[in-house]
Amino acid sequence: MSSDPTLTPPERAEPVETDPHTWEHRSQPDDQRNPPAGGGVESTDVVVVGAGFAGLQAATSLLEGGLEVTVLEARDRLGGRTHTRTLHDTWVDLGGQWIGPGQDRAADLARRLEVATYPQPTTGDDVVLPAGGGAPLRVADLADAMEHSDLVGYLNLVSAFDVVCARVPLDAPWEAPGAGELDAQTLAEWVRDQDPPAGAALLFEVGVQAVFAAASSQLSLLHAAFYTAAAGGWSRLTDTEGGAQQDRLVGGVQPLAERFAEPLGDRIRLCVPVRRLITDKEGVVVEADEGSWLARRVVVTLPPTLAARIDYDPPLPGGRDQLTQRMPQGSVIKFHVVYPTPWWRERGLSGTVLAPDRAVGVTFDGTPPTARPGIITGFFEGAHAAEAARRTSDERRQVVLDVLVDALGPDAREAIDYIDLDWSEEPFTRGCYGAHLPPGAWTAHGTALRQPVGRIHWAGTETARAWAGYIEGALESGERVAEEILAAERKHRRPRGDQRV
Repeated sequence: MSSDPTLTPPERAEPVETDPHTWEHRSQPDDQRNPPAGGGVESTDVVVVGAGFAGLQAATSLLEGGLEVTVLEARDRLGGRTHTRTLHDTWVDLGGQWIGPGQDRAADLARRLEVATYPQPTTGDDVVLPAGGGAPLRVADLADAMEHSDLVGYLNLVSAFDVVCARVPLDAPWEAPGAGELDAQTLAEWVRDQDPPAGAALLFEVGVQAVFAAASSQLSLLHAAFYTAAAGGWSRLTDTEGGAQQDRLVGGVQPLAERFAEPLGDRIRLCVPVRRLITDKEGVVVEADEGSWLARRVVVTLPPTLAARIDYDPPLPGGRDQLTQRMPQGSVIKFHVVYPTPWWRERGLSGTVLAPDRAVGVTFDGTPPTARPGIITGFFEGAHAAEAARRTSDERRQVVLDVLVDALGPDAREAIDYIDLDWSEEPFTRGCYGAHLPPGAWTAHGTALRQPVGRIHWAGTETARAWAGYIEGALESGERVAEEILAAERKHRRPRGDQRV
């Protein structure tokens, strides 16, 4: 760790080096600003809050740029919104699981760290449980289960939505042509205005909930368009082959984060929730349960709703606080159902189930490359996740098995294990896959999303310009914030002999 003698804890409230129009300093009594007694204050150049992919990328890039870093992670593990568990001699990902075309940083990281990928299994027929009931439909392609008018209506709806998405600049969605109009309505209102056939609208809503873990009625049209444009279009988000669900990592995703973190060594501290950030002219005091750190700058990579729960002294600008008040996390419970073998393959089935009006909207074949054990992976999402959260895990298992029996047959009842994770219950996540914005938030407060507040900088997948909400977006945000800090440090570097910042 750095031990720069010029970095000392702040002793009095003075203006920080920042734009007074973006952050007004409000002084606090000295005894509230000093770090807690009982132990020294460690010094470092940059403290990174969070050891997900954004934090690990930021720390790695800063270290390569010549700055010393300390990474503070509240959880007892690395990887943020990824979480890999061992189950029946294989792995299961209870968090982020897939990568796909266009996610070049994630794919390159896997190659560099020698983590192999394999295609998401899709061989065989899909099964659709028709909305409103009826016999399951076994189809070679999900499109084959749709009435012709519904299919045409769906394709037209997606095409019209992609046109809207193309209008949105990724660095500044609030500057899109007609941004105010786009941001004044929900995605659901826009869909109704297109007047699609009922089947087309229902299928689109299934896709919306699978992507956002929220309903279209909760999303600003501008936000939905930005998020989709950041991925390269609606098909990139929703497709398996050629889309975001194309490839999986052998061994799971969290081990990729662990390998990524190895060069950082003991610069990473686990089980250290950050509680308070105190900024002064000398730097930022970072107060955590396990001690205090003094840094020139801080990177906060937490989901916005959690970043807002840190105590900031002086308080954050109103615009930043207003933004985070309008960025709730999605609701999702991810599950895996385990069988001795992937028996559905012997019957020519893919393991993909689409159930538009059921609590479980979609499933995938989650079986590892060894083909043992057999695993079906799926999700409760949006309102279904909120309702399922009120049930026990055993009760959720029963709901899942009922859907699988209806779709795949009575053998689906013979599961040997079931595991799920409610991400809204995770104290250091509070929802997945990412945050979303309701109407009015982007145009009123969006400029605060990536804008540093003095010496405090923001990263995390929600701040990404490409693939926001994904591992790829987290990596991009880590790169961006490191470049931002390195440029600021070069600008304010003192002449030799005076290394204070």
